[in-house]
Amino acid sequence: MAFIKAKKHTQVTPFNSTLLASALALAIPAVAQAQQTQTELDAVVVSADEVEAQYKADTVSSTKQTQPLVNTPQTIVVVKKELIQQQAATTLSDALRNTPGITMLMGENGNTATGDSIFMRGFDTQGSIFVDGIRDLGTISRDTFNTEQVEIAKGPAGADNGRGSSSGYINLASKMATLEDASVANLTGGSGSYKRGTLDMNRQIGDTSALRVNLLAQDSGVAGRDVVEDNRYGFASSLALGLGTSTRTYLNLFHMSQNNIPDGGIPTVGLEGFYNAAFDADPSTTYPNGGPNAGKTIAPVDTSNFYGSTNDKDDVKATMATVKVEHDLNENTVLRNTSRFGQSDQDYLLTGVNAITTTTGSGAAAVAIADPNDWTISRSRQGKDQRNRILTNQTQLNTSVQTGAIRHDISSGLEFIYESQRNFTLALPTGTTQGAANLYNPSTSDTFVDPVRTGASTEGSTMTSALYVLDTLHLNEQWQLNLSGRFEHYSTETDLVTVQGTSTPQTIPIGTLLGSTLKASDNLASYKVGALYKPASNGSVYLSYATTKLPPGGANFALSATANNINNANVDAQKGTNLELGTKWDLFDNKLALTAAVFESTNSNEIATDPTGVAAQVGEREVRGVELGLVGAITSAWQISAGAAYLDSEITRGNQSGTNPTDGGVIQWTPELTLTVWNSYSFGNGLVLGGGVRYVDTVSRSSSTTLNLAKTSVPAVPDYWVVDAMASYPITPTVDIQLNVYNLLDEEYMSSLNNGGSRYFMGTPRSARLGVNVKF
Repeated sequence: MAFIKAKKHTQVTPFNSTLLASALALAIPAVAQAQQTQTELDAVVVSADEVEAQYKADTVSSTKQTQPLVNTPQTIVVVKKELIQQQAATTLSDALRNTPGITMLMGENGNTATGDSIFMRGFDTQGSIFVDGIRDLGTISRDTFNTEQVEIAKGPAGADNGRGSSSGYINLASKMATLEDASVANLTGGSGSYKRGTLDMNRQIGDTSALRVNLLAQDSGVAGRDVVEDNRYGFASSLALGLGTSTRTYLNLFHMSQNNIPDGGIPTVGLEGFYNAAFDADPSTTYPNGGPNAGKTIAPVDTSNFYGSTNDKDDVKATMATVKVEHDLNENTVLRNTSRFGQSDQDYLLTGVNAITTTTGSGAAAVAIADPNDWTISRSRQGKDQRNRILTNQTQLNTSVQTGAIRHDISSGLEFIYESQRNFTLALPTGTTQGAANLYNPSTSDTFVDPVRTGASTEGSTMTSALYVLDTLHLNEQWQLNLSGRFEHYSTETDLVTVQGTSTPQTIPIGTLLGSTLKASDNLASYKVGALYKPASNGSVYLSYATTKLPPGGANFALSATANNINNANVDAQKGTNLELGTKWDLFDNKLALTAAVFESTNSNEIATDPTGVAAQVGEREVRGVELGLVGAITSAWQISAGAAYLDSEITRGNQSGTNPTDGGVIQWTPELTLTVWNSYSFGNGLVLGGGVRYVDTVSRSSSTTLNLAKTSVPAVPDYWVVDAMASYPITPTVDIQLNVYNLLDEEYMSSLNNGGSRYFMGTPRSARLGVNVKF
């Protein structure tokens, strides 16, 4: 397998980044003014009525954000359903390819991550995923069949949602019932035995009421992979009452079931940078010395190889029931109350691949296995038995008031949230081990040992009470000030059950179940301030500063009794901050959005060691960068969605001792440069052609500053380019067909790598899907 080699890129210093953003902030108003003047003079520009900005969103779905995006002092990317449909993006991970600065994680050395393992702007974001403004728990893969748009808010947003990472958060806005009758069905088939059907039906059932139903059925393999399956079934309904009146009620129900055969990954043997101590001085290119194959190139494995069992599973059941009531107190004031119960269960069993064996015996008696066809690879059997629950009630008051010459757009609220997670510990039965697989010719007929419950478990819960206020002060037509704050009290409790092992002296019988409880509670305060200047009605320049906090157990409600563990109940909450200078412009009669921002995000209060090995809560990571965006309609026929991000990451205070010091190292899984572009062009006969390109720079899997690259296996994921394309055509006024081709150039690349460098997920090979859409 050939990978594109990593390329050196011109270094952009934080000083240069700031200059770039400042120059953009000053130059764009002039460009916009010139564009407006040109529009007025030419009189040949297509009128606004003829241009539909399919990809551009003017607002987000959250009613906490009272201003249009152009007047919001924060980088927010919105991926609308029109773009999702054009790309046939069926999962949240697919949709997120439309914004730069995001990578996907594979997992730790012994475990494979599940679901939407998102790393954004240098920080783990998996715990900051929301559905309609309410946190969505669980490490599951989210489907887009009931998604109106995906909203990516970048930078700490504790004032918006409470605890979270320094990277920001992701919100999925659900499809809601409206008074417009519209229905569309889709059937799609494609590579990898892909079969999928969806139905989106909205009907008015009364003068002020409507019902919307979304259905999903998918029975699919995975292109380029043997045995792996991705099967899911979904139902979502939205009943709206009182539409068009002063009191509106929404009753929403969502259920998703997944029955998958998960992918444990592919060994990295033979790839660029692969290392094994049994090999020659140049281990990435030759077999061990002394055998008949000495000096020959090491072959990578077939990328379709599957090393697990057909009984591997990723079974998920997720259900959410939501009631939202809105009442207009007057023309400027709306009161809302939202209640939700959500539960997700995951029953997971996966076979992971680890170290390869190229010799028999050990020590001086070790003998090289001459024929690589006899090499083996060790396997682990990983299991997860997890349940997540959330119960919340949120009350919100939105109002506009005038105090003298200043108008205030205020969003305030009170939230009560109960969240819990239960995990049963799984392990192989005592005295059993999982047999190795043949490296180049694995078989699903091998004997597999299934993990069982050990008796140990972890059950944690967090109760949160929060009060927030977000105020936008309109000082005059050109200046506005944003002041936001959130105060919350949390109480976390973790119940642990452990199994007594051997000890000296053995005072407790082996196998005895031991229970313990850990508790933590505290107050958290987060805020966001922003100053925004409007040099023209269609543009803004802003400066903002935001904070967030992540307390012990904030990611999974599992407190730790281990000293110097970030989840120990006695440590302080981690603190994230973000300083951002940016500009936003709505061009071409507000059909095209141009954005630019320079930022500095910091996460502090992490655990780090000093030169003597003493650990303290002094660790800090920092990401400085520039992000650019262009979304909307350039002409009546040409739509574009594009983004680019440069990230300069550093562990500004990390471990200064140990075998892998990180002080001064880069933040793993953080590419310097990412780029995403998608275009579509509509011809007069209904034909639409679209295409795009994605670029992800080289990413390091380690933050160690003393890493010996000559003896480290696959220290980085090489950079890559991917080109996708689509075409759609209306056969009749109500029926159209759509063809999507992924990885048009059939580039072979890693999409993600595990922390140990022993296994990886390959990117989607060249593949295609053909769909039929029927409107009725």
